[in-house]
Amino acid sequence: MARAALQIGVRDLAELAGVSFTTINRFETGKSGLQLSTAEAIRKALEAQGIQFLEAGQVATGPGVAVKG
Repeated sequence: MARAALQIGVRDLAELAGVSFTTINRFETGKSGLQLSTAEAIRKALEAQGIQFLEAGQVATGPGVAVKG
């Protein structure tokens, strides 16, 4: 969802996060999980591009989308 909001491809995110294209592709297709350090690198890369991750009950600081639980 975050990649789509930013309109960036898997290869772009991989470059921003400093991880391999294959790592992201395998995670997004459900073929593999992520190591904590990799997940943190991806999160930091997305946040640097303006993505805000919300915990339960948090409110966004700008426009966007969320999945209702």
